Amino acid sequence: MKGIAHFAVGVAAASCFPEAVRAGAAGNPAYFVLGGACGLLPDTMDFKFGRFLHRHEVEVVPDPLKFDTAAVAAAVAGAVNRAAETGRSVDIKLNTVQLGADRWRQYTVRFDGAARRVRVRPGPVVDGGGNRLPGERERGARPSEAPLACGVRLEYMADTTIGAFDGPVFRMRPEGDGTVAVEFMPWRRGWTHSLVTCLLAGLALAAVWRPLAGIVAALAGAAHVGADQLGYLGSSLLYPFRRRRTEGLKRMHSGETLPNLAAVWGSCVVIWWNIYRATPGAPPLHPLRLLFYAMVLPGLLLAGWKRVRQRRSA
Repeated sequence: MKGIAHFAVGVAAASCFPEAVRAGAAGNPAYFVLGGACGLLPDTMDFKFGRFLHRHEVEVVPDPLKFDTAAVAAAVAGAVNRAAETGRSVDIKLNTVQLGADRWRQYTVRFDGAARRVRVRPGPVVDGGGNRLPGERERGARPSEAPLACGVRLEYMADTTIGAFDGPVFRMRPEGDGTVAVEFMPWRRGWTHSLVTCLLAGLALAAVWRPLAGIVAALAGAAHVGADQLGYLGSSLLYPFRRRRTEGLKRMHSGETLPNLAAVWGSCVVIWWNIYRATPGAPPLHPLRLLFYAMVLPGLLLAGWKRVRQRRSA
């Protein structure tokens, strides 16, 4: 999910404790700030530190003047085959293709497990936001492919589009059955997205500050991890006891608008309800009525609107 969604979920987690609400009403928002910060912290650690500290053995730097899809396909297939031959993981980074100040050549890498092939397809020229630039033509490069010496097991998507700014890292990890697992962005959602880490961080904070601060921090971090499990990439839930990521539920993509909007809206409803409960003399409100009008009814209207749009575009 996006940062704003994780921040909102963390604040909602803090609001579940009446003492935090009372402190906020008295002018001390420390628990709410702590919840929001800990909701953001796992991704912050990944993107601000983890990605730069991670090392890779192979780096592909395409030539922007003469983009060679065959060379990219050969390099990716070579990393898979090397991992299968040596029995050791191989990390490979695919760099972006920058053509100008805000012009980037997109390309897509596809792992075809059934055919044992890596396919690379050139894409359009886009800006930093991924928007196709008008007037640009897809010229020069043609789709290419390279054979794989073994089967592959995908832990993420079959297709990965490389666009602007920084390119992805893949880890080719040999499995015991002779196949190679393709791990997308191995520096992502490791120890930072572990329930064990959340627990230890909460215990440390409780020891140096207050028990409630530790509980809020641990719950906000765990809420972040739980939200991420709805996607495709998954998280290392039990790191360091189990270092591999647990596969996500594949219910959403992290960048989708509607799931992020639903997370922020739901968090706001939870925060409102917890403040309402702590307000003396507030008019009676049944929680099921709030759930229906604030969550169920908007969800039904949104689902209907989405279905209408799909029918019109079909």
